[in-house]
Amino acid sequence: MRSGLENLREDISMLHNGRWNGPILDNHIHLREDGLGISAAKLFEKSGGTDIVLVHVPNFSKLPETRSDIDDAYQKTLNMAEQVRSQTSLRVRVILGPHPATFVHQAESWVQEGANGIERAKEVYWESIDAALQHCQNGRAVGLGEVGRPHWDVTAEIAEVSNELLSETMSLAAKESLPLQLHVEAGGADVYHDLGAIADKAGLKRDLLIRHHAPPDISEVTLDGLIPSVILGKNTLPVLLDQLHANKRGFMLETDYLDDPQRPGAVLGPRTLVKRTQAIAADPRVDDELLHRIHVGLPEEVYGPYD
Repeated sequence: MRSGLENLREDISMLHNGRWNGPILDNHIHLREDGLGISAAKLFEKSGGTDIVLVHVPNFSKLPETRSDIDDAYQKTLNMAEQVRSQTSLRVRVILGPHPATFVHQAESWVQEGANGIERAKEVYWESIDAALQHCQNGRAVGLGEVGRPHWDVTAEIAEVSNELLSETMSLAAKESLPLQLHVEAGGADVYHDLGAIADKAGLKRDLLIRHHAPPDISEVTLDGLIPSVILGKNTLPVLLDQLHANKRGFMLETDYLDDPQRPGAVLGPRTLVKRTQAIAADPRVDDELLHRIHVGLPEEVYGPYD
C-alpha cells in the first residue's frame, strides 16, 4: 500500500510517461543585439524552456577600454534581460564579467603596439570586475562570469597572469559569497582539481564554482567539489546518463548559444536544451527528483531564488 506522502509526490510529479513538464533552465546562454536576441529567447520558450542564465558576451570587434565602455557593454546585457522579461514569460538571471579572451586579446594587441599591454589589460580587467560586483551588489546580476583563463595557446607570461587574475577574482567573490561561471581549458579531473586548489587558497567555497561548457563526466570523484554546467552535444548524453549514479550533488545544463550572426546556431541552438532534457527524461534511470534538481534545486542553491 502506498503512503499518503507517496501519493502526494505522485500527484505533484512533473515527470509523466517519460516527459518532463516542469521548469527547464539553460544555465549559459548569450543573447546579442546584433543576433537573434529576443527572438532566440522566444524560440527557447516556445520549445518548452522556462528559465535562462544570461551571460555577458563581449563585442570582440570593439573591446572595452574605459569604465564608460564597460558600463555601456554591461548595460546592453542588462537591457536584453529586461526585454526577455517583458516580452516572454521566461525567468532570467544575469551573469556579468570579463571574458578571459578580452584580457588576452588586449594584452597581446597592446604589447604589439609597444605599450605595456599586460598592465593596461589588467587595469581594464579590474574595472570590469568592479563594475560587475556593483551590479551583483544591487541585485541586477547574480554572479561573475564568464571568467577564467584561455583554452588556447598563449605565452607563459599571459598564462601566469591569467591564473593570478582568476585567483584574485575568486578572493573577491569569496567576500560576497558570489558564484563564478568559469571559462577554462578542456580536461577532466586535473582541471577540476587545479581550480579547486585555487579556490581553496582564495577562500572561496568550491560549490560556488560552476564550470561552464563542462564535459559529460559528472562523477563526484572527477568534479572535486565543483559544479559542472554540461554542454549537451549529440554524443554526450549516453556518457552523462551512465554517470548519474556517481553524482549526488547535482549538475546543470547549458547550450552556450552564442547568438553570433556569423555562426548561426553555435554552439548549440536555443531549442536544443529542451530536446536534450526530454531525452534525459525518457531514460528509465531518471526520476522527477533528478530533473527538479537540475533545473530548480541546484540553481537556487547556487544563485539564490528569484526575487
